[in-house]
This record gives sequence, structure tokens and C-alpha cells, in this order.
Amino acid sequence: MVQKQTMRLLNRIASLVAPPPKLTVSEWADTHRVLSKESSAEHGKWNTDRAPYQREIMDAVNDHGTEEIVVMSSSQVGKSEIINNIIGYHIDYDPSSMLLMQPTLDMAEAYSKDRIAAMIRDTPTLAKKVNDPKAKDGNNTILQKKFPGGHLTMVGANSPASLASRPVRIILADEVDRFPVSAGTEGDPLNLAQKRTKTFWNYKWIAVSTPTIKGASRIESEYEESTMEQWCVSCPSCGIFQPYSWPQIRFETVTMECVSCKEQHNEMEWKSRSGKWIARHPERKKRGFHLNALASPWEKWSKIIEEFRKAKAKGLETLKTWINTTLGESFEERDDDQQHEKLISRRIRYECEVPLNVLVLTAGVDVQDDRLEVEVVGWGLNDVTWGISYKIFYGDPGQVAVWNQLDTFLQKDFIRNDGVRLRISAVCVDSGGHYTSEVYDFCKEREHRRVFAIKGKGGNGIPFINKPTKVGRQNVHLFTLGVNEGKDTIYANLRNEFEDKPGYCFFPVEREKGYDEAYFVGLTGEYKRVRWIAGQPKHEWAKRSSNIRNEPLDLRNYAMAAFRIFNPNLEYLAENNLTGIVYEQRASRKKKRRRGVLSKGV
Repeated sequence: MVQKQTMRLLNRIASLVAPPPKLTVSEWADTHRVLSKESSAEHGKWNTDRAPYQREIMDAVNDHGTEEIVVMSSSQVGKSEIINNIIGYHIDYDPSSMLLMQPTLDMAEAYSKDRIAAMIRDTPTLAKKVNDPKAKDGNNTILQKKFPGGHLTMVGANSPASLASRPVRIILADEVDRFPVSAGTEGDPLNLAQKRTKTFWNYKWIAVSTPTIKGASRIESEYEESTMEQWCVSCPSCGIFQPYSWPQIRFETVTMECVSCKEQHNEMEWKSRSGKWIARHPERKKRGFHLNALASPWEKWSKIIEEFRKAKAKGLETLKTWINTTLGESFEERDDDQQHEKLISRRIRYECEVPLNVLVLTAGVDVQDDRLEVEVVGWGLNDVTWGISYKIFYGDPGQVAVWNQLDTFLQKDFIRNDGVRLRISAVCVDSGGHYTSEVYDFCKEREHRRVFAIKGKGGNGIPFINKPTKVGRQNVHLFTLGVNEGKDTIYANLRNEFEDKPGYCFFPVEREKGYDEAYFVGLTGEYKRVRWIAGQPKHEWAKRSSNIRNEPLDLRNYAMAAFRIFNPNLEYLAENNLTGIVYEQRASRKKKRRRGVLSKGV
């Protein structure tokens, strides 16, 4: 009897001092996690089986051989709750020092208030570990939660001071594609944060994000260096495992076609099948997972199809957002987006020199070794443009003759189809070639006509129009143009295929106006590429071919710069039935009247 009582006592003591059962992150979540009303439409006890693809992602944290985990996904697949479960696990079960990175400090504060605080409050095991925020002991602030054995610090990737603080074992980086390129002047925020884990042999680094632009997406770059795993489900007909693939979705029947047997099954049939992660590079140590909204239990395929149709109808920017947030894929601006054939087919017959809706004319001039090229562009409301005339004046720019031809052309009257005469209101002339002094001479004598010398400057972050400086023996005003920004605008406008949308570009079909095939080859002769320099993406414009003459693109850029420098009030002109030249004349008269030169009756 005594022996039995002793054994019961020993067993009870053993149960009290024994370590808790080994749990993975998903097992901990299934046992303890409670979803809050504020952050979930399905609040209550957590169930990983609701979205089974989450299990392997969370449990990768428990794999001693895995140090880095990447999740590239769409919205609405539960990626934020994956982060929250990892945090909850390391507060309650495996106490550790953690750093949660958001793109900005404001976003870090919002995440802490909306998600972390609610999770701690509603999950009993966490509420016991983290003090009530009303307690005045400093252990539970908005950006830091302290608990026995560790702490959770929340920071913005734009704050270099918060990234270079004390060491941490767990780093969770959320929406990394929205991180700034540099945290102040300190460099890449992810690299700064990773340095804080060096003292831990068992550190974990988890990066999560929807991707953005092909070639510049940080999460895509990380994913492509990983195991590159896809969530695959078995076909209801043949059993072949395959990922949810947008090209296999059939709109009319709202089904997905099997990549192998070609049978089509509806959403419920596919989602009821077993699934597993299949790695394209299982030999790599960095675990990488890709998910799209087709796999989500919270997204219906019919709604996804409807949203795709709406996004495509609204234009390129909306479609880009849909691809990022629904397919979880980066957006690639295809080389054929600006094929010149599309623009040639859009040409129309003006039946006049200048169409009726043109309010202002500007021009751009390019200087080559044997010629001057010029384009006149018409401007209307909502940045709608009309190509008016493209001319080439052959001759030596070192001689005055070819400049005289250009000057005569720039002073001509252009007749609108209602009989109104328009003149060019502003001109930009490129001075960056071999004839800088000649350009300065030409522009200095004509600055009163708004004929300005310009010089293009490539690179990111350079404003399109910069304050002019006085240069040369001529003391001429020189405007520096951020040509990358200008080309971005031009190409975005060229992609606009709807005449009633802002920025649409009209081109004439009349041969004498100069808009032939060679013009459109040159206008679309560049593309934007991404180069990685010192670990950072750099956007640059490059020719599609070394044989292409890209003067038409440069000239359109210069004409747009002239328009921005002139900066007319187009709404005022339209409301008062004025044009740029009449507007200038009236302004000049008002100025003279104030000086007493003109009588009030003039």
C-alpha cells in the first residue's frame, strides 16, 4: 500500500517537473491560439487544417537545418497569421528575442495595435506571459513586448537606429518588397537586421511579402535562391500533383484543367483533394514557398475571375496590382508592350494641320553631327497629346544655315481646323552633344521666346524638371532633365489604348507630317531594365538594339519638358476659348498696361 502511494507521489512529481511535450509551431497554434474578432472573419480557436498549406511553412521554423524561410504569396492566404503564430510560439513555448520588421515605423505601430495586442489578449497562454499594457512597468509598450526569457521588438525598415540595436535570435520581415532601398544612409535594412543574429547558432530569418516588379522584387530574388516550393494538389481524375495555375483556369465553366489528363474540375473538387509542397530545388538549404489566391479557402474562383476582368479593363497599373496581390507573382513589363506596330495602327487622319482640341504647342530639338531633328507636340486637357510635325533639317550644326532653317520653322503659324493660328510656346534644345556652344548661342538669343537649352541626366530619383543654372560664356539658362522620369511617363501614356483616358497619344497618318514607321521604331526603341549593383536594384533605360535611332523618344521627352517649363493653365485656356499664343499675348498686354504703356482701351 505504501509502495503504491509512493509511486503515485513520484509520478505526480515527475509530471510537474517534466518538460512539456515537444510541439511544432502549427501544433502550438492548434492547441493554444485564438483568433481575434478584429483581425479575422473566422474568429475563435485556430485550426491549421482550414488552410493546410500553412502547416509546412510554420513547422519549417522547427527544422534545425533551416535558418532562412521565404514566403512569396498573394494576399488573403493567411500569411500574417503565420507570422503571428511564430511570434506566439516563441513567447509561450520557446522564449526568444524577436524582431518584427514592417516597411515603416507607422506600419509597425499599427500592426502591433491591430494584430499583436489582440492576439496576446485573446490567447490565454500569451496573456499570462505578457503584462497588461495598462501596467506601468514598461514591459508592454506599443513597439516592445517583454516576457520571461525574451522580448518582441517591432521596428520600421526606414529607421536605421532601431535596426542596429541589440542582438536577436528571430527576425520576421513582413512585406519586404515595400522596404526602402536604404535605412537612412546605413544601407539595406534586411542586411542590417541580419547582422543582429550573428551571435545565435540557432537563429531564424523569415521574410514574407507579395512581390512587385520583375527584376526589382526583393522577395522574388530571395525565393529564386531557395528550394522554390509550390503548393500542389492531386487531380481528381488522374491523381497527378500540380500547383494551382492561372493559365489552367477556364473562365466560362469556372474550372481548372489538369495539366496531365486535361480533365476539368471545379473549385470544390480541387480544394477537397490532398495537397503537399513540392520543391523545385530540394538540395538548397533556404526554404522558399510560393502561394497564390487560387489555393485560399477565403477566395472564390468566380470572384477572382471577375476581378481579373475588371483589372484588365481599367488598364496596366490595375492589372499589375492584380497580378501581384492575386497570383503572388511579380509583374514583368514585356518587351512587346511598346511594339511600334500597335502605334502605327492607331494613327488617324487629322484633315488639318492642328486638331481642334489642341490648346498649346511645344517642341523638342535634338542635335546630331549632320542634322537637327525637331518634333512639335500639341497639348490638350488631361495631358492628351497630338503629334503635329516631325522634321529633319540636314546640315552642319557648326554652320549657321541649318540653325536658320530651324528658327524659321519654330516661328511659323500652325493652323487649327477652326482657323485659329497657333505658334510654338516653348522649345527645349539638347545641348549634350558636340555642338554645345552653338546650342547656347541659339538659345540665348531666343530665351525671350522660351527657347531653352537642356541637358538630360539619367538615373533614379532625379526630378524631371530642375531649376535652371546659368552656364557658358553666353550666360544661358540650362535646364537639367531627369530623363528616366520623363520616359516613364511617355511609355505609360503610350500604353493607354483608350482615347477618353488621360495621357492618350494621337498620331497623324498624313505622310507629310513625318510620322512614318521609322519614327515609331525610334519612339519605342528603348526598354527599362533592372541591374543589381552592390545588392540593390537599379533601373535604367537601354536600347532594344544598337541599330535603333532613338531620337523620336528623346524629342518627345524634350517637348514634354518644354510644356512643363511653360506650365500653362489649360483649364483656363479651354474655358475662355484661348490658345497658348493668345494667352501669352493677353498676359503681355496686361503687363504693359500695368507699366502704363497701353491704354485701357487697347
